[in-house]
Amino acid sequence: MPSVEVAVDNVGLTTPLPTAEDRVVCYTSTMRLDGKRIVITGATGIAAAGARLFAQEGASVFVIARKAKQCEALAAEIELAGHSIGWALADLTDAEETSAAYEAATEWHGGTDGLFAVAGGSGRRYGDGPLHEATLEGWSKTNEINGFPTFLTVQAAVRTMLEQATGGSIVIVSSVLADHPVPSLFATHSYAAAKGGANSFARALAAFYAPDGVRVNAIGAGLVATPMSQRAAADPTSVDFAERKQPLKGGFLDAIDVAQAAAFLLSDASAQITGQVLEVDGGWGVTDAGS
Repeated sequence: MPSVEVAVDNVGLTTPLPTAEDRVVCYTSTMRLDGKRIVITGATGIAAAGARLFAQEGASVFVIARKAKQCEALAAEIELAGHSIGWALADLTDAEETSAAYEAATEWHGGTDGLFAVAGGSGRRYGDGPLHEATLEGWSKTNEINGFPTFLTVQAAVRTMLEQATGGSIVIVSSVLADHPVPSLFATHSYAAAKGGANSFARALAAFYAPDGVRVNAIGAGLVATPMSQRAAADPTSVDFAERKQPLKGGFLDAIDVAQAAAFLLSDASAQITGQVLEVDGGWGVTDAGS
């Protein structure tokens, strides 16, 4: 282990501080998802980080996404690391395609223990923005891009879990913007509404399905370095803001930061947690970034 930095413990010994790479190894050696059958929506960014981590933690992983090249690349990477992964293509806004893909996942796994619902995206190109400037198409498409995949895949997961009668865990990726808006930089009101809806959806489902042992939680993700955040990452003002607004990270979060929280919520360590929105935001929600 590199020993550039050292810490002095209470008996006067010095020990190397773990690097970021070492910390990932420590986390992923726990096998907290051993034997879990997990479906993930998406194949890049947070979804890809989740697939890598969950496989390392002992889970059987199946990815559903739209683009074959992304699925193939992710599968090749995970298989090279010695883990198995299945995948299927689907437009997750289409009910028939989603149903068929989830059925394929269930057959490949032999059931479902968890769902990591990540798929979603920005509606800016369709007209999302401040309400007085937004278009009806922007509102509709933003909710379709974010709401349809969540509704369809969570519905499929719940149906499978009820049929199995073994319970399960569902984690929906939301956004910190649902509860902590930043008008000067992120005035996409349809997106905020869609993610606020995801939080309410998670709580309502958690209350209804708790007697069946089905847990539903959401993660309010901060500004994360993913393909979706490329616009913000290329904007110096947004970069400076992220450095101040997410002080624990000092900038954009890494996708693995969200995946780590999801792994906890999908594991038995969180067996008594449901209906929660866990904010993984680097301090966003409690930090005044100033002007």
